[in-house]
Amino acid sequence: MTGTVETELSADARKAQEAELREVWRTPSGWCYWTSVNNTEIGLWYGAAAFIFMLFAGVLALLVRVQLAVPGNDFLSADMFNQAFTLHGTVMMFLFAVPIFEAVAIFLLPSMLGARELPFPRLSAFGFWSFALGGVFVCGSIFFGAAPNTGWFMYPPLATDKEYSGIGADIWLLGLSFIEVASIAAAVELIVGIMKCRAPGMRINMMPLFAWYLLIVAGMILFAFPPLIAGDILFEMERMFDWPFFDAARGGDPLLWQHLFWIFGHPEVYIIFLPAIALMAMIVPTFSQRPIVGYSWIVLAAVGTGFLSFGLWVHHMFTTGLPQISLAFFSAASEAVAIPTGVQIFVFIATMLAGRVIFSVPMLFGAGGLAIFIIGGLTGVMVALVPFDWQAHDTYFIVAHLHYVLIGGMLFPIVAGIYYYYPLLDARKLSDRLGKIAFWLMFVGFNVAFFPMHLAGLRGMPRRVFTYPADIGWDWFNLISTIGAFIFASGVALVVIDVLRPKHRQPKGEQNPWNSGTLEWISEPEEKWGVRSIPIIRSRYPIWDQRGLIEDIKAGRFYLPDAKDGARETLVTSVLDAEPIQCLRVGGTSLLTILAAFSLGGVFIALTFHWWITTIVCASATLAAIVAWLWTGTAVIPREEMRDVGLGKTLPLYTSGPGSVGWWAMFITMAGDGTAYASLMFGYFFYWTIHEDFTAGHAGPGVLWPFTAAGLFTLAWAAMLVAQWVNEADWRGLTRLALAVAVLLTLAACCAGLAGPYLTGMDPTVHVYPAIVWVVALWTVVHGGVGIIMQLYCLARNLAGRMSARHDMDLRNVVLYWHFLVITAITSFGVLGLFPGLR
Repeated sequence: MTGTVETELSADARKAQEAELREVWRTPSGWCYWTSVNNTEIGLWYGAAAFIFMLFAGVLALLVRVQLAVPGNDFLSADMFNQAFTLHGTVMMFLFAVPIFEAVAIFLLPSMLGARELPFPRLSAFGFWSFALGGVFVCGSIFFGAAPNTGWFMYPPLATDKEYSGIGADIWLLGLSFIEVASIAAAVELIVGIMKCRAPGMRINMMPLFAWYLLIVAGMILFAFPPLIAGDILFEMERMFDWPFFDAARGGDPLLWQHLFWIFGHPEVYIIFLPAIALMAMIVPTFSQRPIVGYSWIVLAAVGTGFLSFGLWVHHMFTTGLPQISLAFFSAASEAVAIPTGVQIFVFIATMLAGRVIFSVPMLFGAGGLAIFIIGGLTGVMVALVPFDWQAHDTYFIVAHLHYVLIGGMLFPIVAGIYYYYPLLDARKLSDRLGKIAFWLMFVGFNVAFFPMHLAGLRGMPRRVFTYPADIGWDWFNLISTIGAFIFASGVALVVIDVLRPKHRQPKGEQNPWNSGTLEWISEPEEKWGVRSIPIIRSRYPIWDQRGLIEDIKAGRFYLPDAKDGARETLVTSVLDAEPIQCLRVGGTSLLTILAAFSLGGVFIALTFHWWITTIVCASATLAAIVAWLWTGTAVIPREEMRDVGLGKTLPLYTSGPGSVGWWAMFITMAGDGTAYASLMFGYFFYWTIHEDFTAGHAGPGVLWPFTAAGLFTLAWAAMLVAQWVNEADWRGLTRLALAVAVLLTLAACCAGLAGPYLTGMDPTVHVYPAIVWVVALWTVVHGGVGIIMQLYCLARNLAGRMSARHDMDLRNVVLYWHFLVITAITSFGVLGLFPGLR
């Protein structure tokens, strides 16, 4: 036996424990099923929705290929062609490539980490509903002829031209901003879950490689998506209110959008690629029947890939006229990223050579994907060279390179993961025969479809053309590509048929049919509790190395074998050594997540159509739903302070500060928020660098009001520190007074922040300088408004007796928010008040 147990429970006692757990983790029935927050349900919903969006985008791609199959074709009009290829790229990048891995992570991670659940299951549910609603909104636009039509990258000035782009650009901007909320929510959930909810003994250097990769990817999402959100804000302010951020005639510059977009867009490629490699890192050791070779090397290589990916964005902009030194630096960085990528591929090859490879459908898809990805990597090295890129940029060579990287690096491993992990659903495998047929159809079809695009591109065929003449040598390349696309699509259809075909007559097999060594295979398909008891881990491959582990887990011989208090519980452990530090009670089934997601979606949809009253109503409903969610589901004061978790260990049920998962979630969220703010400030200084006279003679906000705002925000922050200090002394009256003073100071600070540009008559429509000043001031003031809501929330908790010296999680989290806010305020108003005068 792998754990230490004082007494062996009787069979009846075990059944009683299982009945308690089964009732607590039960999935509701009927329409209430959709209020579930169980990671297994949310993961399946996420994955199914992402796959449906992928199939939708695939149909759009086939329409594009039919249009290009022969010269002079009129199958699609020019506008419908533009809508189809724009929506195809948008859906594949934003609604499939990233969400499918969030789905896999939510489904697999709890059991893989030996945990019952991720720390914020309601946040996962909120993320799913936000993603699903935003995806339907964006995809549905094409049925009304209102889809975005300027490319998935939305370059201005074409995309800011309302007459050409219509409402489609607004649907893209606001719909995807809503979807990005889901991605950031998933990133927060994954980072906190991986860092704080691992099984006892699973030290950070013993985590499964899948968890390592997802930790890196979640961190990348946190720093890559916010710049796009910042760009979306500037873009929509120009379209909605005519603020000239990308209008060169009024001081703006379209290149700023390219910078912000590709600061997101190039890490996005690795955000897609790294989780696919993570799947391979689980599949290769299993079918080699030995641990991965070079565990530390592959972790370092993954970290290096994630880090370097943020220094490559300019290689998408080599033809925009940037200085030669910039071109040289980013070309070298683009070449350098091949090193850690190559390390990861060679680790897999070494593992297969060191073991005895069992050939299977998952290995077939994985190996085929790696082969395709390597070809894409070689063409990537080519386009990283500036002279070659000048020739191939905006040709079909780039289209071919992109698809070799993304489909080889992502879609083939995804299908490998489907065949590998499908038995976790109901202990049945997919068909080996259908899987092999599907693989060869996809592999052959893909290469037939996309390899000729390299040649068409080298012969000068530009991207984004809906037709072409017959006498310039592109016709055969395009016809072959179209035939290959349909062959590839037939392979994908076969995978879908294999997944959806009825399997009730197929006998159930082993729970772990591949003899994998990692913990995700301990979960039981018919149970919703994740793991029967939370184990002690002493190996990277515990199923292989810890004899009797599965039997001990199922017998309840480890931590939290029961649910005697009727609450959903998991363990919180220390970051490095995974020592148990808290018994965490997580949120259960709730309608509030759906209400919050749909009301927030209503905000973005109403903004798209400029329905201002509807926007206000939906925003109010969102605030009410979130407050109710927090009030009833977080920082709940338990009846007892401590919980016997088994194995002779007693842990607290309530913690605050850095020991709590809520504090970590706030810190991580604010790190992402700070990245978006830094992107806005990047825009401010970008305009300063490109103009001889940044202000163009326009008066600034002065010094008095910005400095007054910065001072008042600082005083409000100090008042929050006082509130925390007096609360720790359990002086409730003084805590309420300090919070009330902080509210008044924050309100005054917000007014002062807006007074500067308002009283000096700065018109944001006439020039980019007053526009960027207003945006920076509004960003800070909106965050001040959020700070006021938080202060009032803490005051209400205090008045309701739900906050005390011992139970102060809410206050500590709000004070943490204020640390970030005061830095933002001092930076914003210091720059606005002083910077133009310092030039």
